[in-house]
Amino acid sequence: MASNLKIRQQVSPEEWALRQDLAACYRLFVKYGWTDLIFTHLSARVPGQPDHYLINPYGLLFQEITASNLIKVDFSGRVISGEYPYNEAGHAIHSAVLRARSDINVALHSHTRAGTAVSAMECGLLPLSQQANEIGNLVCYHRYDVATDNEDECARLGKDLADKWAMIMNNHGLLTVGRDMAEAFYLLYTLENACKIQVDVMASGAKQIIPSPEAIAAVAQFSLIGKAKAGDPESYLQRNWQALVRMLDHEDQSFRQ
Repeated sequence: MASNLKIRQQVSPEEWALRQDLAACYRLFVKYGWTDLIFTHLSARVPGQPDHYLINPYGLLFQEITASNLIKVDFSGRVISGEYPYNEAGHAIHSAVLRARSDINVALHSHTRAGTAVSAMECGLLPLSQQANEIGNLVCYHRYDVATDNEDECARLGKDLADKWAMIMNNHGLLTVGRDMAEAFYLLYTLENACKIQVDVMASGAKQIIPSPEAIAAVAQFSLIGKAKAGDPESYLQRNWQALVRMLDHEDQSFRQ
């Protein structure tokens, strides 16, 4: 509790609120089964400090992440605050993405079974579901390169993201970005479900029904990703995020510590 109070006193109210949101996101990864032991990583740019970001302490399970034990790192890899090291691959990926897009503040990365399965399919994400069609035009692809600490690879990661909001990293997993936590989380939730549906449909062996281009375009136009005012409490993105945080508060508020 003393450490929690110390961190809270050292940071701005905006950073503390962001720390709680990011810790909540880690707990939601646990709840939805998106974790991979101590690996994968979620990050958020520190308000008012565009070259600093928050990320998970390397070695803790996602269920152990709290607002106060998140570590703050700068783009050069220097730990600004925190008692743990960071995952080198995590720093490489997240610093590359945040550096490439000044308009985004959150990046979420997963190695889920369904997401990784679709990342290994040459066809990519197919328009088989409403979920896929809502976000299909927001998705880009990145060819696999295990050397995530390579400067050229990191530059390519940022270049491949370009102006998109989700990335399928071939043979690796998923990545989504957002201007706030609500946006990035909703996009990952939707992309993950689209991948699950695609795996199920393809595994069934049934003949696929592909919607018309007009129907796909009509669904896509309803997406607020990158369109709605960031943080707008009236948007479905924020309403959804606040509902998820309330759910966590009812079950276990330790993420706020």
